[in-house]
Amino acid sequence: MLSLRYVFRLLKAFIVRFRLVIILSLALGVALFFLITNYGLPILQRDHERIGIAGRYRPDNLPNFILDLLSDGLTKIDESGTVIPALASSWETPDKGRTWIFELIDGTWQDGEKIVSKDINYEFSDVSVERPDDKTIVFKLDNPFSPFPSVVARPVFRQGLLGVGQWQVSKVRLSGTYVSLLEILDKSGNKKTYKFYPTEERAKLAFKLGEVNTLEGLFNPTPFTSWKVLSVLENTDIHKAAVVFLNTSDKFLSEKNLRQALYYAIDKDEFGGPRALSPIAADSWAYNPQVKPYNYDPERAKELIDDLPDEEKENLSIKLVTPPLLLSQAEKIAGYWKEVGIKTIVQVSSGIPSEYQALLAIYDIPKDPDQYALWHSTQQATNISRLKNPRIDALIESGRSELALEERKKIYLDFQRFILEEAPAIFLYYPITYTISRQ
Repeated sequence: MLSLRYVFRLLKAFIVRFRLVIILSLALGVALFFLITNYGLPILQRDHERIGIAGRYRPDNLPNFILDLLSDGLTKIDESGTVIPALASSWETPDKGRTWIFELIDGTWQDGEKIVSKDINYEFSDVSVERPDDKTIVFKLDNPFSPFPSVVARPVFRQGLLGVGQWQVSKVRLSGTYVSLLEILDKSGNKKTYKFYPTEERAKLAFKLGEVNTLEGLFNPTPFTSWKVLSVLENTDIHKAAVVFLNTSDKFLSEKNLRQALYYAIDKDEFGGPRALSPIAADSWAYNPQVKPYNYDPERAKELIDDLPDEEKENLSIKLVTPPLLLSQAEKIAGYWKEVGIKTIVQVSSGIPSEYQALLAIYDIPKDPDQYALWHSTQQATNISRLKNPRIDALIESGRSELALEERKKIYLDFQRFILEEAPAIFLYYPITYTISRQ
């Protein structure tokens, strides 16, 4: 008992003596908590950009907007999807797309070494490469492939991520096989440091704690839209699309009428981003705006469902798989389907399950309109909808073997019409992404 009384008196004396320090410390702690909660912890040093990105990337598949700062490919693809020269000054195919010959420019890498053909290394598993001299590189394919010049638009590097761009890699840090930090410098000494986080929530926490002063590519800007002294910029990315892939081998979804009913049942204008009508980007030379639009029409959806066999209607239910990032959109879709009488269950999954009926995902639209991997019936690993349609197969095959641009365009206009009629997927909207930065 005496011991407790002694401790109490000692504590009281300490508080009396240091009460001012204690009060100031508490006030500072409250103020710091307020700043973190409402503004984010400000970064004291702003000598270079610190940018946070959500997503897992390996050194060989960094985001395109970073790769474009560092280097070029043999070619580039402009905003309309047209292939233009880059490290190659010209190219030709003497045998209608089986052999591609590229002539290199007179240029240097970032270390001053001349660009020669032996430096150009694309790791193609089914292409043989010849280098008859320092300025010529020849690719030989098993089959004609007209989009090949767009494939070699991917930036190339010498060992150590040496490229030809205005920015050069100065530091790379890995966490396992994934990049956790990438630091790049330009010729004037400006610095960008990219930090990579597995989820958007982790990237947001890093921003609050001051690890980064900018976040790029956020799909959900909450809570930063309510913060003061922040810049919130919107960007509509028409080279991505929110898509519901429908498993055409499923016992219910093998019925085209049901797939079309699911399409009509969703109000595509209620998702915040501009409507996506097609698997091809809206700014592509091959884009067809005259496809079946599937405007919101719940009555038409009900009519198509009524045409289904009675035994199917009685047991009809759909499981919609979604990544956590798109959960609110998936729940909205499930609500629309339930309104037309379709029982819908939403399942959250971070990957693509082996068995599913419907899958909501953000689809990266290829720069070239060739989409063989996604829709051709032979591509079991990447044909997410498990589509098997001979007419669509034939159009895809023709599109990748035809060299004349105008003829290719006609083929892809038809491809889009037929794929929309078949409805193996529901094209919803182009997502809006956000860049958050301190002013």
